[in-house]
Amino acid sequence: MPPEGIPLAERFSPDDLKRMFDNFRRTGEPLGITFGDVKVTSNSRTALLASEFARDYGRYDSFHDRVFRAYFTEIRDIGNLEVVLDLVEAEGLDRDDFLRSLEEGKYLPRLARARQDGEALGVKAVPTFIVEQRHRIVGTLPLDQFKARLTRIMG
Repeated sequence: MPPEGIPLAERFSPDDLKRMFDNFRRTGEPLGITFGDVKVTSNSRTALLASEFARDYGRYDSFHDRVFRAYFTEIRDIGNLEVVLDLVEAEGLDRDDFLRSLEEGKYLPRLARARQDGEALGVKAVPTFIVEQRHRIVGTLPLDQFKARLTRIMG
């Protein structure tokens, strides 16, 4: 089981946290995304493994959305195995099958490969958007700024 999350208060000042989440809320609102006040940075490894499990059942996108909402809106610790198992089950997937996949290490090679691919592309932060294998947009930006940058890249 992954270690517990790191409190954000250990990494950011209260003012920085407020600014960060205010920015998230402003950016998310026009998209219908609600951001709560996340307190910890969860170790997302188990959630990533569960995402690969969901991919094998054609449920990657909806599971990814479910994990995103659990972490950022519902303020659940996606580093907690029980939380991830609840999300797997809520997605209509078999939690015992997922537990077996964890025990077998079935999806570890996929995560390792994704990490290697990211490193090869020079990804050092998330989110990072890579356009045409050459251009990078790093970090969360207000939608209008993201669109403007993408428009400049695309010419």
